[in-house]
Amino acid sequence: MIAEPGLSFAGLLRQLRTGARLTQEELAEAAGISPRSVSDLERGINRTARKDTALLLADALGLTGQVRVLFVAAARGRAPAADVLAAGGGSAGRGGSAAAATRTLPRDIGSFTGREAELSRLLAALSGAAGGGGPAGIYAIDGMAGVGKTTLAVHVAHRLADSFPDGQFFVPLHAHTAGQQPVDPADALASLLLTAGVGAQHIPPDLEARAGRWRDQVAGKKILLLLDDTAGHEQVRPLLPGTTGSLVLITSRRRLTALEDATVLSIDTLDPADAAELLSRLADRPDLGPDADATAEIARLCGYLPLAIGMLGRQLKHHPARGGPEVAADLASARDRLAVMRAENLSVAAAFDLSYRDLTADQQRLFRRLGLVPGPDIDAYAAAALDETDVETARGRLDELYDHHLISEPAAGRYLLHDLLRQYSRALAAESEPTDAGAAARLVNYYAHVAAAAGEHIATWTTAGDRPPPGSPPGSAPKLATADEAAAWLEAQRPNLHAAVDFAAEAMPRYAVAIAAAMGGFLRAHGHWDQAAGQYQTALRAAHRAGDRPGQAGTLDELGCCSNCGGITPLPPLPSPRPRRCTGTSATSAARPMRSTIWAWCTRTPGTTRPPPPAISRHWR
Repeated sequence: MIAEPGLSFAGLLRQLRTGARLTQEELAEAAGISPRSVSDLERGINRTARKDTALLLADALGLTGQVRVLFVAAARGRAPAADVLAAGGGSAGRGGSAAAATRTLPRDIGSFTGREAELSRLLAALSGAAGGGGPAGIYAIDGMAGVGKTTLAVHVAHRLADSFPDGQFFVPLHAHTAGQQPVDPADALASLLLTAGVGAQHIPPDLEARAGRWRDQVAGKKILLLLDDTAGHEQVRPLLPGTTGSLVLITSRRRLTALEDATVLSIDTLDPADAAELLSRLADRPDLGPDADATAEIARLCGYLPLAIGMLGRQLKHHPARGGPEVAADLASARDRLAVMRAENLSVAAAFDLSYRDLTADQQRLFRRLGLVPGPDIDAYAAAALDETDVETARGRLDELYDHHLISEPAAGRYLLHDLLRQYSRALAAESEPTDAGAAARLVNYYAHVAAAAGEHIATWTTAGDRPPPGSPPGSAPKLATADEAAAWLEAQRPNLHAAVDFAAEAMPRYAVAIAAAMGGFLRAHGHWDQAAGQYQTALRAAHRAGDRPGQAGTLDELGCCSNCGGITPLPPLPSPRPRRCTGTSATSAARPMRSTIWAWCTRTPGTTRPPPPAISRHWR
């Protein structure tokens, strides 16, 4: 076999296919072979081809004469790939040379919907950059899997194509393509140079030299370069042109924080109206108009994620007998909603898989465990308990998941999983190592102990919260030194604590009682009577299930007070409390003495400054 000096057969086949303006699928169809065979040859997985395959490819590419002979020899590893181009004078194939293929943008999507704010921002910025007068403009579009980054970038590129007459180049870098490794920058540069018309014999062998050759090739030209599905800044930096007046659009599932001079646009899921509009356009059915209730519900159950909406919309178009309301009901009741969101060999879960595989083992473990969180969001302290680590390590891993767009940060230091990512994460946890099973229990223990510490600063009329929570205090917890800090923490964590009570009621009943009791005074003081009553009902059932008689008594005491005093403005701090009236009756003998004490104090003569009895005075600060 003859050594390849600079161009492999994979690069040769890619150039000839591009010069012939064929996709891999089109070339495979013309040659009568499988698309996988073409893909494996272009990626170098198969470095040589059988003779019959080589002949079929030569026919499909329109190769004749000496070029055809050398192509077949190169395909079988018996001639240098560069000799094929040399024999053809730098061009081969039907219809022209590689230099003609400088407009390689994918087809724009006819169903493009919404993104008005993002479009306006990009078009305004990019139109200004198109006027030249500065270095190449770099715009990085990032977001979670399936959110529509490539669709937006391609749409913008087509809108601006006329401003870049010297070429519009599309380079898929395959950071998240099933069965493919991310494209090496040196290979990407070789492809760009070949596409721009540089002969293979003039392409340098090493990365730095190729990057310099590429910058020289486009110097003084106005080009648009779209680098799609980028793995990181190291992959794209060598591909950036140095000329003024050019534009680079980059899409990535990662936040490219280390890429200098890049303007970043992070895109989220569609808003509900645009999501319904997209579903309606794709389904193309009279019963699924953009204002139909079923359309809105299906879009919501798709998490307003364009990838999921696209799959459901196309399913509905090809299954007209399936009614919209029935599909929405089936989707809502599905145990595995992600399993429904697929089309041919594509699925939402597969897209998520590719992002998950990018993570380290520690990051993967935390991501799985986030699916077990009963509440809507989480902070670094709770994540430390969940993942059994310290708060700084947990904060670092949360930030890494955020950089991969696997979680969002709707408020500073508070992280959230998208609904579909939560389902995906929970499914991973169910299939993973048994140690993930204890993660939720550690989180509930954390909430119980910190809520109890916060409750010490909050006024209450009962003794339900006197008992310490079960278990040991967490290794990391926020410092709540004042009543204001305690109240702020309880308010911020209120949805999570409520969810923790519901979660713990079955498997950890004493924790359900402890969290409900710790929150009681705060919820009543801030008028959350309905939530307080609901939590006490849940805690009462949990205490009964656990045979926890003191817990039952204390919860009944809280529940009775909540039921009879609900809606009345709570007492302010002493020494001048307003008179209150509480006419509840104690439900158990264990709670009756405390209730009597509360009654005696609550019904005292208006205007008195007599302090509350000792049994409850310590609860007032």
